[in-house]
Amino acid sequence: MRARRVQPARYGLFILAAIWILVVLPLSAMAAPYAAYVIDARTGEVLHARNADTRLHPASLTKMMTLYIAFDAIKRGEISLDTQVKISQHAASEPPSKLGMRPGQTIALRYLIRGAAVKSANDAATAIGEAISGSEAKFARRMNRTAKALGMTNTTFKNAHGLTESGHMSTARDMTTMGRHLLYDFPEYYNLFSRITADAGVRKVSHTNRRFLASYKGADGIKTGYTRAAGFNLTASAERGSERVIVTVFGGTSTTARNAKVAELMDMGFRRAPSKAPLIKPTKPVFADVEDTPVAHNSASTPGGAGKTIRLVGAVTTSKRPHLRPTTESAVVVATAQAPEATSPLLAQDINAAIKQAVATAPVQTAEVVQSAEVVQTASLAAVSPRPASRPKGLIASINPAKTLKRPQQQEVVSRVSTSGGRHWGVNVGRFPSRYAAETVLVKTALSEISTLDGTLRKVVQRPQGFDANFLGMTRETADLACRRLAARNVSCFMIGPG
Repeated sequence: MRARRVQPARYGLFILAAIWILVVLPLSAMAAPYAAYVIDARTGEVLHARNADTRLHPASLTKMMTLYIAFDAIKRGEISLDTQVKISQHAASEPPSKLGMRPGQTIALRYLIRGAAVKSANDAATAIGEAISGSEAKFARRMNRTAKALGMTNTTFKNAHGLTESGHMSTARDMTTMGRHLLYDFPEYYNLFSRITADAGVRKVSHTNRRFLASYKGADGIKTGYTRAAGFNLTASAERGSERVIVTVFGGTSTTARNAKVAELMDMGFRRAPSKAPLIKPTKPVFADVEDTPVAHNSASTPGGAGKTIRLVGAVTTSKRPHLRPTTESAVVVATAQAPEATSPLLAQDINAAIKQAVATAPVQTAEVVQSAEVVQTASLAAVSPRPASRPKGLIASINPAKTLKRPQQQEVVSRVSTSGGRHWGVNVGRFPSRYAAETVLVKTALSEISTLDGTLRKVVQRPQGFDANFLGMTRETADLACRRLAARNVSCFMIGPG
């Protein structure tokens, strides 16, 4: 039997069909979905949306949140730009794009921020997360809480850099929201996103968005992103005159195609945006400070050395100070045989010196410091004598010595009352050889950190080894924050729990 011979032309068509089935079809099926979102940055008004709430892979747009939390942590005093961060094996092993740092190497936080913002370095982003929260997993939880507070309802973060991971998803709408908050919540750092080059400590780096920044008039940020699963992403912002537009595109097929699409959407946004519009900045998230492990930052941060959590504030945090009732004591001084020591001239001189120094250096308004200083000084130096028939102006403490002598021998000095309202935490700022030394430190510390210690109860407790200087009547969160801020000033501090 003669074998059938396949015609060459027919054979060629068969090969082409096979290639299309095996290669072209899978590639088209794997193509990242497209999404776009355009807003007037001044008002948040939506100018264009397509698949805006479809959950997609954000890639390195993730680093906008990483940097937002870094800026917030600096503002809170959890960490500083000069903090030396120790690079972990985990951070150093992240794939490119990266700065190429070695495990065990230390580098200032400011350089990690530049590396993440300009170079989109994955090792830098991971190191930032570990330095702030102790581990990337804990940092991811903080990212998710922050996203929720910002209104990014369809976003879930699993890492600090944006490399593809199951469940690590966001939307064009949410990433535009993120970009707008970066712009208005931290304008002092926003210039990072328009730097064509930057010194990242270990080397000079170039911006991943430099082509768009150079080609589109008014463009000044913000962040690019690319992975195979995500495609080419970009959240961009541009300003022309009084108008500003923010655009996010997911799923670009190349850098060139993505930039062209973003430019097209930018042009449309500027056409649709009104020439004049009120500036309505987004509402900043409010947190109840940072909790979990109360560990102060050392000169070199290491993974596991922090461990912080942020929670939304659900109650009123500030209120006007009530007027003192004419028949109620506003402060109490309790003392026994050593009561005269609280009123010694030496203590008065030390407190006066501390007040003058604090007024000269404390980062608060002078009038507020002086007012607080007068109250503290009056409380600390109040004479131990029977209550006068009429209260002298400014006197906030007095006591009957006959009752004082009946007190037990455990000696305490309370120099300021605090209506705790369930606030059962405090901080200790040291143990001192004498009561007046402890009182002096309390006054000086209160005036230098009035933002977190104002309204607390200042208390000296005698121990067998000396006199403890304590601030009481605080929540756990405010006590933790106060300790971290004091530790940043090299002031010894630890938290005191209930009971």
